[in-house]
Parts: sequence; C-alpha cells; structure tokens
Amino acid sequence: MKPIVDIKALTKRYKGAGEFSVNPLDLKISSGEIFGLLGPNGAGKTTLISMLCGLIAPTSGDFTIEGFSYRSEAEKIKQIIGVVPQEYALYPSLSARENLMYFGSMYGLKGDVLEKSVNDNLEHLGLGKHADKRVETYSGGMKRRVNLIAGLLHHPHVLFLDEPTVGVDIQSKNVILDFLRTYNQQGTTLIYTSHHLSEAQEFCTRVAIMDHGRILAEGTPKELMEMVPNAQNLEDVFLALVGNELRDYA
Repeated sequence: MKPIVDIKALTKRYKGAGEFSVNPLDLKISSGEIFGLLGPNGAGKTTLISMLCGLIAPTSGDFTIEGFSYRSEAEKIKQIIGVVPQEYALYPSLSARENLMYFGSMYGLKGDVLEKSVNDNLEHLGLGKHADKRVETYSGGMKRRVNLIAGLLHHPHVLFLDEPTVGVDIQSKNVILDFLRTYNQQGTTLIYTSHHLSEAQEFCTRVAIMDHGRILAEGTPKELMEMVPNAQNLEDVFLALVGNELRDYA
C-alpha cells in the first residue's frame, strides 16, 4: 500500500545556523495510523512537522502527502491536512461557537454543513452547554478541546497534533484521546507529538524516536521495547536511545 505520507531525504537548516535541524530524513506513514513522533527538546520534531504542514520550506529533499508533492501541489496538501498546535489558536473574547464558525468558514465550510460540524463536535467533546461562553472563561482542558475541534472541522485526511493533551486534567485527557481514537477509526491518519511517553505507548499504533534531526528507531511500541534489553516501557527505550542529558534550552 502506498504511504499517505512519504518523506525522502528531507533536510532543514535555518539561516545562520551551523547545523541542520533536520538531517537527511526518510519516513513513510501509512494511511490509518496513529503515528507518534517522539524526541527530546531540540530533536527536530517541530521543524519536521512545520515542513509537512507547509509552514516552513525544506532546505532539500521531498515529501508527498496522499500523493501530492509539496513542491508543485502545496495548496492541495493544505486542503487535506489539519493542524492542532500546542499553543491555543483561539480568540479569547469570542465564544467557542463563534471561534469555530469563523475557523470553519476559513476552510470553506458554510451553512448547515458548518453549523452541524460545529455542534456535533462541541457535543462529542462535552462542550455543548458551554458553547456560547467566551473562551477566556474556559479552563485549560476546555480550551484544549476547542483548539482540537478547530483543526478538524473540515474532516482532514491527515491530522497533525502537537502535544494535544498538555496541561489538562486526567478527565479531559481521556475525553480527548477517546475522541481521537474514534476519529482515527473513521479514516483520518493522526501524526502526534508528545513528551508523555506512557500516553504515546498506549495511544500510538507506531512511533519514531528522533534526536539531532534524525530518526533513531521506529516501529510499534512493542517492537521498540523488544529492541532494547530489559526495557519495560517506551520511556526505557527513549532513554536508552537519547540518553539522560538535560535538554532544557533558554
């Protein structure tokens, strides 16, 4: 089966930087996967995702999403992907419904189709009765759920998720992950980054561990744990591959 995301020798070096943020990188992601991209701070995850989403241009290499090349068909790629950033991409003085109606219209949705998508997703994520309250009054978990809906109103074929459960309580985390599993079962490929390795172990069908702009290992969580002697979980694999050095950068 042809991969839905096919990355070939992709690199990125920012202007003035001495080293590449992403070194020649090859990766294939199959349709229907929940693919986890894991790595310490500075590993190159955000840069890679930003290239795939069309936010920054690669230095060299190529990639296709659903057969469309970023070089000649970038607009077609934008129509079939969704992005849920770690930072809230919401207008705090507007209600959740107003935010989502606005973002949906930006995707070209309108009328009954847009209204139904907004209402259905608000209900599914437990926000229906709060839909007309200003987002600035919401808890972190509620904002995170609205942020999620904003990225998928147009039913993307591939959904990029950057730390979708960061800073939320256990109830919101479970609601978000259950919703995403259901969404994935309906046909959307998920590409997910997180520092929560236990969450990734349970949530992802396959993962890649990345550091210094390179893929160090990839496979199912079970395959990776079998690769490292005495590994009990994905965290053990992660530390065996990237080490214990602190990666806190100012």
